[in-house]
Amino acid sequence: MWNTAFPSFLIGLREGLEAGLVVSILVATLVRAQARDRLGAVWTGVAAAVALSLSFAAVLSFTSASLPAGGQDAFGGVLSLLAVCFVTTMVFWMRRNAKSLSGDLKARVSDALGRGDKVLVLTAFLAVAREGLETSLFLWTTAKSAGQARGPMLGGLVGILLAVALCWGLYRRVLKINLTRFFAYTGGVLIVIAAGVLAYGLGDLQEAGLLPGYAAHAFNLSIDAGSWYATLIAGTLNLTPVMTWLQIVGYVLYLATTMTLFVHGVRAAGGAQSAAASGAASGAPELSRAERAAARRAAEETALAEQLAAKARAARNPGGAEPKRRAPRWAVYGAIVAVPAVAAVATISVMGTASANSTIQIAISEATCGTGWSSPTAGTLSFDITDNGANTAEVYLINPLSNAVYGEAPDVTPGAAEVMNVSIGAGDYVFRCSFVDGTVKNSATYHVTGSSGGLAAVIPVTEQDMEQPVSDYRSYVQSALPGLLTAAAKLDADLRAGNLAQAETDWLPAHLAYERLGAAYGTFGTFDSEINGSASGQPQGTASKDWTGFFRIEYGLWHGQSAAELAPYGDRLVTDIKGLIKAFPGQTTPATDLPLRAHEILENALQFQLTGIQDYGSGTTLDTLYANTQGTQEVLSTISSLIQRGDPALLRQIDQETAVVQADLKSVGAGPCTAACAGTPAALSALSTAQRQKIDGDLGRLLESLSLVPDLLEERTAA
Repeated sequence: MWNTAFPSFLIGLREGLEAGLVVSILVATLVRAQARDRLGAVWTGVAAAVALSLSFAAVLSFTSASLPAGGQDAFGGVLSLLAVCFVTTMVFWMRRNAKSLSGDLKARVSDALGRGDKVLVLTAFLAVAREGLETSLFLWTTAKSAGQARGPMLGGLVGILLAVALCWGLYRRVLKINLTRFFAYTGGVLIVIAAGVLAYGLGDLQEAGLLPGYAAHAFNLSIDAGSWYATLIAGTLNLTPVMTWLQIVGYVLYLATTMTLFVHGVRAAGGAQSAAASGAASGAPELSRAERAAARRAAEETALAEQLAAKARAARNPGGAEPKRRAPRWAVYGAIVAVPAVAAVATISVMGTASANSTIQIAISEATCGTGWSSPTAGTLSFDITDNGANTAEVYLINPLSNAVYGEAPDVTPGAAEVMNVSIGAGDYVFRCSFVDGTVKNSATYHVTGSSGGLAAVIPVTEQDMEQPVSDYRSYVQSALPGLLTAAAKLDADLRAGNLAQAETDWLPAHLAYERLGAAYGTFGTFDSEINGSASGQPQGTASKDWTGFFRIEYGLWHGQSAAELAPYGDRLVTDIKGLIKAFPGQTTPATDLPLRAHEILENALQFQLTGIQDYGSGTTLDTLYANTQGTQEVLSTISSLIQRGDPALLRQIDQETAVVQADLKSVGAGPCTAACAGTPAALSALSTAQRQKIDGDLGRLLESLSLVPDLLEERTAA
């Protein structure tokens, strides 16, 4: 809980201090001016602002809860980005104005005193309401990202109470705070926290489908997300064990840019302040602290005396006009405070019905799993799962017969709640709870009535399910390796015979034979870098003596090197392939390799082939890309039955999109290599802009579909 409290504590402290400074100066000025009868106007404005802030928080909570699953993610994502904007603006505003904050506030207070109670109410209301609304939004965002409200709410409350205490100390003149330094330090910490909120918001928008790349994970760390260190980092920085590339890029860009600008501004302000102090020291003699304090009090007392005189003149009513009958002051003040509360109640009453219908409270513990679903009906549902046990749990909604997974709430921590959004049809369902202490519990079977529709379920994939696909793929590689050796031996013979023209012709089929092996790259170990390593990994680039393999021979053939220079590399290539053939039966292929390679083969092709990075003169990168699509098809053929079982539509989509990419490549002259690979291969540089854009776009769509395969075939042990 405490790990989620710190960001809220910091925002409560900063926002509370900023609002409290205005209120304390208002109160102090009225007291010194012997106008205590006007303090009610100040506290009315404060109370109305607090009521508005609490009402705003309530509306946020009920509004989000009443939305469907995708709508909740979109709503949370947008508000997270809005919270980041507010916090960033506040941090920079305070950095610029902290030094002159006290003087500015006193000027605003003096103006309010001269204009009557209405302006006093408005001044106090605006001072507190702005900070209160920002605090409510930030606390709601942090509570949503933490999956619980207790920690963020407690942290925010402690921060606000501490801010009240500090403002009281400033008011009583028993405490002094260097506001410039305080806001500079806390601003730097808040920028780091806001970067995490930004990453969380981007993830919500990806999950809602408003931004692409939801399945494109930058990393997926195999750590216990419920451990103290993982929850600490997630609670304070919003960094989780699984994050997408878009989240990482957004986090890094925001943090680097914003922190650089902030630190630069702080240093510039510090330099200007030092210069001003130096200039003052070189001019007129500096007054002592007591003299400055006496002068300041005298100025304040003079200003207050003038305001009191003005007030007395107005009270005398020299015109003799009949005073207007006014409503009791308590009634006016009460109405002002009640307005935001009544508006919130009206909004919640409208939204509450939808919320009650769409959010279902589910309780879990080591003794019972998944209680509380009183009226099981089909549709788009949102389960609010609360862990009443002593251990973190993963909770699934499954089909009790097939173990198909319809919903998943990972890492529900004790005392916290996690939302599980599902779309289900009629049928039987069970909640399954897997606790970190090893306890696994199933709920009673829920018989759901209603429509037979719903989203497709994820069928759990076990290690045993992957044994046959791995065996099939290894058999394919084993049968293809002799053909690779034959093609490489022919290339080697050309080089030893000094026939460079024939070597250029025979290089491509040998190279493509290796590229079609695709998913076995990880299994090949060091043989891959020796057979197909690029110069970018060498300390001296293309001049490195240790660079060997297909790309080294390509570089030499198309850069005028002699047969005598290249022949040793041909011999080395044949030797390495023979070594691979001998070692491969003893090497292991992890079960997770095939789902990953289904995506990574073409992801590497997009990075290295379509950019021309791995073109060392032959201009054959498009032919290599086509061979990569064939390697991908070989991988998919071994796991197609598992994809079909889990998501038939995805398999059809991948097949169609693969055919489109292959048609694009054939249309520009690339494609299956003939027996002798006669003719000039298609060159990347020869493509028109339209052709290049079409290949890029179609390959990108295929990669988006392939990126879903690893998650679809992820091994599941709990459900």
